[in-house]
Amino acid sequence: MGTSMGTAHASYCGDGKIVTFAGIDWESGALITEVMKELLSKGYGCKVDSIPGNSVTLEQATANNDVQIFAEEWIGRSDVWNNAAAAGKVTSVGKTFVGASEGWFVPEYVVKGDEARGIKPIAPDLKSVSQLSDPKIAELFKDPEEPSKGRFLNCPSGWTCEGVNTAKLEAYKLMDTYVNFRPGTGTALDAGISAAYLQGEPVLFYYWSPTAVMGKFKLVQLEEPAYDEACWKELTSATGKREAGCAFPAVEVAYGINSTFAKDAPEIVEILEKATFPLEEVNASLAYMADNKADAVTAAKEFLKSKADVWGSWVSADAKAKVEASLK
Repeated sequence: MGTSMGTAHASYCGDGKIVTFAGIDWESGALITEVMKELLSKGYGCKVDSIPGNSVTLEQATANNDVQIFAEEWIGRSDVWNNAAAAGKVTSVGKTFVGASEGWFVPEYVVKGDEARGIKPIAPDLKSVSQLSDPKIAELFKDPEEPSKGRFLNCPSGWTCEGVNTAKLEAYKLMDTYVNFRPGTGTALDAGISAAYLQGEPVLFYYWSPTAVMGKFKLVQLEEPAYDEACWKELTSATGKREAGCAFPAVEVAYGINSTFAKDAPEIVEILEKATFPLEEVNASLAYMADNKADAVTAAKEFLKSKADVWGSWVSADAKAKVEASLK
């Protein structure tokens, strides 16, 4: 680019400025952050960094431009982000991934069986949460400590989802037929699901994607009445009525970026607008991390090596060649 174009077109990275990412610590966020850091540093010669912290602190840092990119912002779920967006300090671009979901699941073999493992379907008609109150269904998910009831595997206490699931158990009138089991940690939740799955046992649980569990196991999500704002308000408020349940709201996940940065770095915004990770690829990468005890940096390199058909279209041909050369 000749000097005749003037400084207005000088690239953000060419000026030697650092692009600082939110060092979000959950698995999908950590993986995606590392992939984007590599693309910018190896493909475009950017100086990149990330700073650790909890999501609220990092969202605030993005509003202050101490952080430029928050790679996995779940839109509409955070007051801090909503307020910063309303004040024009942050904006969201692109879609980090689409089709993420959360809900209540059972292993696919409960409904369809698994011939290869010699598992017969024990609830071939199970499709929806409304069927869980049937004593025959509850009996399939028998609680080891209270065998007269089924077990619902909830999130650990203190997680937002734990409160919502508990409200749903009340709303769906399942409190008398199921034990509301809260594992001590996220690791214990995963261990409970994995142990049951590997033994081919029935298990009923809350989960979400993108996650390693979704990448490793075949699961069926149980249908719920459609999401409804009024219903959701009751379920998520501490004093809400528990008269009716409904599905979780649709998930919208975008790149959250500082508004000043958005104006200063149009060429980076352009990349983010295209950088949508296919959900099954994220799930598969997270399963790879879990199976190989790999960190996000290692998994990001593996993704870049094996999935050029996915990320290659997000960047220029020149940047793609540079990234590929850096991986050799």
